[in-house]
Amino acid sequence: MLIRNLQYLVALAHEKHFARAAEACNVTQPTLSSGIKQLEEELGLLIVQRGQRFQGLTPEGARVLEWARRILSDCDSLQQEASELRAGLVGRLRLGAIPTTLPMVSALTSPFALKHPQVVISVLSLSSIDIQLGLDDFSLDAGLTYLENEPLTNVRAVPLYLERYFLFTPASGPLARRQEVTWREAADVPLCLLTPDMQNRRIVNRHFHEAGADVRPHIETNSIVALCSHLRSGQWSSVLPQTFLHLFGEAFGSHAVPLVQPEAAHRVGLVVPDREPLTPSARELLALVADPEVLAGIADAAPLAAGTRTP
Repeated sequence: MLIRNLQYLVALAHEKHFARAAEACNVTQPTLSSGIKQLEEELGLLIVQRGQRFQGLTPEGARVLEWARRILSDCDSLQQEASELRAGLVGRLRLGAIPTTLPMVSALTSPFALKHPQVVISVLSLSSIDIQLGLDDFSLDAGLTYLENEPLTNVRAVPLYLERYFLFTPASGPLARRQEVTWREAADVPLCLLTPDMQNRRIVNRHFHEAGADVRPHIETNSIVALCSHLRSGQWSSVLPQTFLHLFGEAFGSHAVPLVQPEAAHRVGLVVPDREPLTPSARELLALVADPEVLAGIADAAPLAAGTRTP
């Protein structure tokens, strides 16, 4: 069985278009089609639904795709392992991170880069659902996500910190000088929140509901940059975790006030696939979070006892 034919299948499943898949593999479309045909003949299965255009995979093809992804991931890991044995870890670390972890992600990636300077680190802002999918289809080595609310499956998890919640509100606003704000009160100010496909938003919605509030944000976005842009305008407030206290300075123009009634906290951690062997990058990242200095850096970026004002 030729590895390149498995690569053709994975590319076709991703692009859902023969010409684009061929371009992604740097081959001609006839070469790609011939490779998939060879794979079908070798396995004795119809993998791709035939038609003028790509119409999807057959049920048998979907099963073959799962194996193809696993085999290609193992091949990449073998090459990375061999390179590490020769001259240190090389290759790529593919890390998916929920948006609310982005302010602290450098507490992991910076020490990893110092220890493994030949590894390219890709950090992707993803929903918790997409992190699960990425771990399942081997497109991610690891993820930073919630551990308890909507548990992931087939993963090993290392808790890193508790996420607590603050109302980030304009410095000139009516709630900015308060020592604490209830979730019920926060529901009445103009809000910009993450979109409902983000687990953070589902958590926030639940706490507003527990407080008897029907939250209706004026702005919804899946972009942390867009959310921060609206906060900086001085017109909007948002509910964000303490990691953003580490990121923003006083020039940001907001005050961060702890949210109470309920006082909520949710565990965030590192997850890797529950399989052996792990990719070398995932294995090294897992070892890194046992380092006391790295844990101290995470604690600095996500303090449990965050103050009521931005630094």
